[in-house]
Amino acid sequence: MIYRKNIATETIVQLLKIKAIKLKPNEPFTWASGWKSPIYCDNRVTLSFVAIRNFLRVNLAKIIEDKYGKPDVIAGVATGAIAIGVLVAQELGVPFIYVRPEVKKHGRENQIEGHLERGQNVVVIEDLISTGKSSLNAVIALNKANANVKGMVAIFNYGFDIAINNFKKAKVELTTLCNYATLLEQALKTNYITENDLNSLNKWRKDPGLWGK
Repeated sequence: MIYRKNIATETIVQLLKIKAIKLKPNEPFTWASGWKSPIYCDNRVTLSFVAIRNFLRVNLAKIIEDKYGKPDVIAGVATGAIAIGVLVAQELGVPFIYVRPEVKKHGRENQIEGHLERGQNVVVIEDLISTGKSSLNAVIALNKANANVKGMVAIFNYGFDIAINNFKKAKVELTTLCNYATLLEQALKTNYITENDLNSLNKWRKDPGLWGK
């Protein structure tokens, strides 16, 4: 679920402007999973643009305050959401922790880095949602540490059915600043893509594993 339509549109405008999101249906990217993809989203680029970074920080914090009030802790999912998570925690004036994909193999063997107390209310920050697997893995780790996970907030969501089902099954509420549908709407409106591109991009979202084969 996106937060607000006008905020979603403005977020997409900003991400396209700095090329944090690239759409190339005729020259697809290859994801680590092996999927051929007409889109590549790298929200870490936003950190280099102060105005956009501030826009994301303020609006992610607004989502959290509107939906959950002020949490005890903000948790970023490593590594993509660490920086934006710190910024949101700073905006809210609360502590920050981050969650590794797995337990560290040396030292204190932590998966959760930072100070977290039993029963604290936590909101998880993510930069983008694809299948949701790695994002929800962070929630599992926080639950094992006896945190009270209120929900997850992210910048961008591809809107895959598998992600929707994964979050529903895990009973985790997800809210994003923008999503794939808003991206296509804005890209078509500004002639960034054509109607033919739009058809191909919609087919990819419905079946990314087979698209391009």
